[in-house]
Amino acid sequence: MEILPLILTILGLCVFEIVSSIDNAVVNAEVLGTMSKKGQRWFLIWGFLFAVIIVRGLLPWVIVWATVPELGFIGSLTATFSSHPEVMSAVAHSAPILLTGGGIFLIFLFFHWLFLEPKNFGLPGEKFFAKQGIWFYAVVAVLLSVIVWKALQINPVMAFSAVIGSTAFFITHGFKQNAEQAEHAMVHGKGGKMSDISKIMYLEVIDATFSIDGVLGAFAFTMSVPLIILGNGLGALVLRKLTVSNIERIKKYAYLKNGAMYSILVLGTIMLLESFGAHIPKLVTPLATMAIVGYFFWKSHIHLKDLQNI
Repeated sequence: MEILPLILTILGLCVFEIVSSIDNAVVNAEVLGTMSKKGQRWFLIWGFLFAVIIVRGLLPWVIVWATVPELGFIGSLTATFSSHPEVMSAVAHSAPILLTGGGIFLIFLFFHWLFLEPKNFGLPGEKFFAKQGIWFYAVVAVLLSVIVWKALQINPVMAFSAVIGSTAFFITHGFKQNAEQAEHAMVHGKGGKMSDISKIMYLEVIDATFSIDGVLGAFAFTMSVPLIILGNGLGALVLRKLTVSNIERIKKYAYLKNGAMYSILVLGTIMLLESFGAHIPKLVTPLATMAIVGYFFWKSHIHLKDLQNI
């Protein structure tokens, strides 16, 4: 891989990890505020190592291994750096299976936000869709049916992957809803007395759930597990720093979540297009992500300045 695409891929992964995990950072900050200084330090040090090494390191590795089992567990880590024809062929043959499931997951995630989640309206049309929430299930059901039908004509395993992607979305969505309720009860003292260790364990489970978005979206950037670990790890490090020092300021940037969700839409679309054989230049993904996030960051900054001038 040439140096410029390599740098842009890592930078794009880092930016996407940060913006897609803002909700996670807010939950972390709220719960950390109820913990002792020692407990906070334990989470920020050991929790970070767990988040990077176990979650953002092991999860993409396992996904590639499950998608291309003939590579073996070690081979799935190094496959994208191998020039062996059989390895390259195995990765290329199995990539559409991974991309189909990941693409469905991300697009479902976007439509759920667009139709059902509370938001600051950043673009024309968002308010209209927010009033049509009942249509979310119809839209994703029809989309899944079309994707499965098209995939069956190419590879039945691709179709099954699409179903797995939708299943993963609804399972993780349930966990996230439960996490938000538990976090609210914990912060407001309604969940009973919990030790710092229990809270740390809770935060690690939540981090693993929230990280799935970032890990699956990373495959739109690259199939290289080491690059995903590096880019997502850097993003997780920046996010931990923001959690401690600037989370209240970050929460004031009203449209960052919009940027994350439109990035997710673009990444999910790219993954589905590539799974059906379309060729998308690799530079498109990181440049599109940084452009979308940059626009909504600028929009949030202008909005914040306007509020300060009132």
